[in-house]
Order: sequence, then structure tokens, then C-alpha cells
Amino acid sequence: MLGNSVSGSFRDPSGFVFLKDGSIYRQINAVYKDDYDFLIKSGLYKTLVDSNLMIAHDEADIPKPKRAYKVIKPEMMEFISYPYEWSFSQLKDAALTTLKIQQMALDFKMSLKDCSSYNIQFRKCKPILIDSLSFEKYKEKKQWSAPYSQFCRHFLAPLSLMSYVDVRLNNLLRVYIDGIPLDLASSLLPFKTYFNFLFFHIHLNAKLQNFANKNVIKKSQMNRKSLSEFIYKLEYSIKNMNFSQKTEWDDYYDTINYSSTAFKHKKYLVSKFLKLAHSKVVMDLGSNIGVFSRIANDMGMKVISVDNDPNSVGKNYMECIKRGETNILPLLIDLTNPSPDIGWDNEERTSFFKRNQSDTVLALALLHHLAISNNLPFNKLAKFFNKICSSLIIEFASKNDSQIKKMLFGRKEIFPYYKQEIFEKAFNKYFTIARKQKIRSSKRYLYLMNTKNGN
Repeated sequence: MLGNSVSGSFRDPSGFVFLKDGSIYRQINAVYKDDYDFLIKSGLYKTLVDSNLMIAHDEADIPKPKRAYKVIKPEMMEFISYPYEWSFSQLKDAALTTLKIQQMALDFKMSLKDCSSYNIQFRKCKPILIDSLSFEKYKEKKQWSAPYSQFCRHFLAPLSLMSYVDVRLNNLLRVYIDGIPLDLASSLLPFKTYFNFLFFHIHLNAKLQNFANKNVIKKSQMNRKSLSEFIYKLEYSIKNMNFSQKTEWDDYYDTINYSSTAFKHKKYLVSKFLKLAHSKVVMDLGSNIGVFSRIANDMGMKVISVDNDPNSVGKNYMECIKRGETNILPLLIDLTNPSPDIGWDNEERTSFFKRNQSDTVLALALLHHLAISNNLPFNKLAKFFNKICSSLIIEFASKNDSQIKKMLFGRKEIFPYYKQEIFEKAFNKYFTIARKQKIRSSKRYLYLMNTKNGN
């Protein structure tokens, strides 16, 4: 008995991923025997693992079915994220990592047989390949057509749209699970992109694919050297991609209404409450650029740092790289419309909160945005938070707070329920209030709550 197969891996004829006794395994089917053996014997596997470009695995000492060649036990990823949850910089780094791996594979006379963005995850805030079955033996002048087309759909099309049109268009990856169609990307990109490298990779490919599923590589019949040069030029072009779009919250900390005293006291209280909660894995909801995520990180906790502002998540990610912070994973999530179950039978890609493994949630300067800007009642918010954590550190700002006054200015008074006593009553249904403390020099309170059902 193998165990429970992981739904996202069922499409690969080379093998599949399954769970058994809390561990993750990958079956390698007999059809992939030659390529797998060459991957190991060629030295490519060791080189990629030693370079922190691919996760390591051990051969598993468990019974295997007759049609399996081997069963391996890959290193367990702490959190699985998806491309539509990444900032521009994360998707760009994942694309460059994919191309780097392809270049290294060519040196060992192998090649990637697919370039799915789902094969890349972020470990210690760096992109890494998680699919050991992504390689095949290179055959001279064999067209690198299918992986290239997939790379353009999964990486280049969304990066181009984010760079030249709107950074929020990465959300199209939620709609198109196998990457953004090139004809759609071509139709959305501005005319000026017909005069740079995107003409070749997006616009021309979009035209060619209307004729017997062709692309520019199919037409050119490259050898190994010319393919390497082709990938180098593509890599160079992607390195130079960027965007300059302003977003709603990317300058949040330049406009906050905290005094220095209040902000310093809030930081102190957050660290105190995190320690009292005995937190190990923290989810920081509405994290912006990750100021409070870093408090948890500095205390040795693992942090999923979540915000719905693309620029803020990107800045958070770049700051993690700059500081060498390996326990923070910045992700782009809209709490009012988080990543759902999608794909085949709504099981291929799992919803964000089903993947959640945090014990403590930080909800700082967030409640009033959900309750006022999104008209979410306290009872629904309390029920939601109860589902996703065992400890909750949450901030309440009264109507006398300057930020709340700004939010309510010019609006009809339809929030009579937005009162501290009503908030406490609603949350008391699901939580016990372990600590409650006013933030100095402010109209705000910080709470540490523990769930009553022991989530």
C-alpha cells in the first residue's frame, strides 16, 4: 500500500508523489529508468544539489509496486506556494533559476523536459527545483520545443504582462493553470514590445502556434551550442526586466499614524506576545514589507509573510535576500479572495489556507481594513481566524484613531457595530483573551488570544 497520492503530480508519466506515514515519497516508473540513472551517474544530480538548485532525495527503503523502478524520499518542503502567489521579483528569480538549471543540464548532456513554474519552490527564500524527474538525456539537434513553450507561458508571458502592462496581471496564472496563452499575452502587450526581445518569444511564437503547434525553436533545429547561446540571450533579457508601477500600500510606512513611541511599544508587545504564545510557525497577515515578520524571524520562528500589495511583497522578498533571512517566505495573497482549490476536479492546486501550517497568526493594523473597507462582521472574522491558528495576536483601533477617521471620512455611518466591546464579544465565542494591552500614545489595543477548541 503506497499511501495517499499528491494530486498535483498525476500528469507525469515518469512517476508521482505520494504521502505515507507523514513523509513524502516519489515513485519513479520503469519508463523513466534510463533517464533517472543517467541523471545520477552523470553527476548532474549531485552538482545541482550541491549548488542548492535542486532538493536532495534518498532512495526509500519501502516496498514498491511491480511497475515502479524505484521509490525515492525527497527532502520535505516546509511550505508549498504557487506562482500566482509570488511577487514579480520572485517569479523573475524562479525563471532565471530554471534557465540556469537548463544550462547546467546541457553541460552534462541532459536537458529539462518540462519548464513548469510549479516545479520551483522557495526554500530559505531562494528558488529551488523540486522535481527530480524533470530531466531527460539530451539528443543532438532534438528540438527543445515543448519545454520552451511551457517556459514562455509559465514565466515569460506573466513577467512581460507584469512589467509592461500591470503588475497585478500575475493573477491570470490562477485562471490559466498551464501558463498564460501566448496569443492572449501578445494581444495585451503594448505595441512597443514588437521592437524588443518579446517580439521573438511572445508575438512571433503566438503567430506560429496557430500553425500546427509550431514555435521558433521548432523552426530553427538548434544543436547543443546554439541552444546554450539561445538560453543565454533569453536569460540576459529576463535579467533586465523590471517594472515601475506604484501600488496602494508600497509606501505604507511613510504614511502611518503611529508616533515613534507607539511604534516602538507595539514592536515590544508583539515580541512579548509571540514568546507567550510559544510560537514556532507564524503567519503574518497584512505584513506589508515585513517589519513584524522580522521580529518573529529574529526570535527563531518560521514566518509566512502575507500581503495583497504586489510592491510590498516584492520589497519584503528583496529585503529578505539582502539580509540573508532564510525563515521568511513573502507571499502575495488577498485575504478577501485567497488562492482557492483549482485545477482538475478542484484538487490539482490546493487552497492557500489548506496548506497553512502556522500555529500563530499576526493580524496587525488589519482588522479595521477587513471590517470597514470590506464590510466583514466581527463574528465572521472571529470564525475565520479560529480556523487558521491556535494563537492570535490582533490589533484593534478605535473610531477615535486618526486612520479610522480617515477611512470613515465622507462615508455614511453604517458601522455602529465597530466597537471594542462588540469585537471582544464576537471573538470570545472562539477565543480566550490571554493578554490585552493598550499601545502607548495611540488609540489602539493589542490582544493575545488562544482558541478555545485547541486548533
